[in-house]
Amino acid sequence: MTRHLLDLAELSTSDLLEIIDLARVPAGHELSQQSVAMFFEKPSGRTRNATEMAVVDLGGHPVMITQGEVGIDTRESAEDVARTLGSFHRILAARVNDHGVLVRMKEALSSPPWNVSVVNLLSDVSHPCQAIADVLTMLDEFGDGRSMSALHGKRLCYVGDANNVTLSLAQASLQLGIDVRIAAPQGYQFSSEVLDDLADLGASAGASVLQTSDLAEAADNADVLYSDVWTSMGQEAEHDQRLNDLSGYGIDAALLAYANPDAVVLHCLPAHRGEEITDEVLEGPQSRIWQQVAHRRTAMRGVFRWLLSDGEGS
Repeated sequence: MTRHLLDLAELSTSDLLEIIDLARVPAGHELSQQSVAMFFEKPSGRTRNATEMAVVDLGGHPVMITQGEVGIDTRESAEDVARTLGSFHRILAARVNDHGVLVRMKEALSSPPWNVSVVNLLSDVSHPCQAIADVLTMLDEFGDGRSMSALHGKRLCYVGDANNVTLSLAQASLQLGIDVRIAAPQGYQFSSEVLDDLADLGASAGASVLQTSDLAEAADNADVLYSDVWTSMGQEAEHDQRLNDLSGYGIDAALLAYANPDAVVLHCLPAHRGEEITDEVLEGPQSRIWQQVAHRRTAMRGVFRWLLSDGEGS
């Protein structure tokens, strides 16, 4: 059965653990004589570099494709683009505006003769590969890169707009027994339905999720503080309003003081220094942001290996 990775909520905890374990295996040749189509509806520095180099690490050939070349749903339907790319490549990795495009691509490739995996490099709903890199970074810090149990009972505090990055981060963390605290102002919080889903996800691992507008409550005794840019691509017209609404919901030295003394700071980047994080914290001794960036490549190796081990013949 062909595997896909669109959202971490679709994976079991054992799947997530398998991806993490596979990510920590040294580079190999699993993609030898195979290629990966990397479709980018919008540009990215870290995602493109991490994905392309992970393909190279595994002996494969990456092919970069932009919206201008294929014109999804303008020149051709998402389904036809997926099947065209599936005629050449073993994996289709896509960064899209609308998560529904990924779902349609997956469905178009879900029947013979295609055996092509679809992986979400970012959508408006989730950012699963980033969350895997985040877990790997936390493992380096608290588990010496080896023991998953070392993360159980840790507390992660996310500050700012509860968005697609927050959702994937919470999904991964809760499955691994990490308590999640989300500090966001009204209008930028998850719905009660999303919170219920997250609570259910963490229940089996004994982890809890709390959403609050109180920064101090969320950051109290945190082991990890995490922030993301307040205005993402496509939201530029909302920048001034977001800047006003989210003012104060960033990571600075005062907020860091509420966390545990050995707490670390993460940010998925790009960073708008002085908005969601101060320069002092980003460049400070508790920042693990550049290790986090490097783990985007590590994470993609794990994702690709997991997709390739698709249970053929079962």
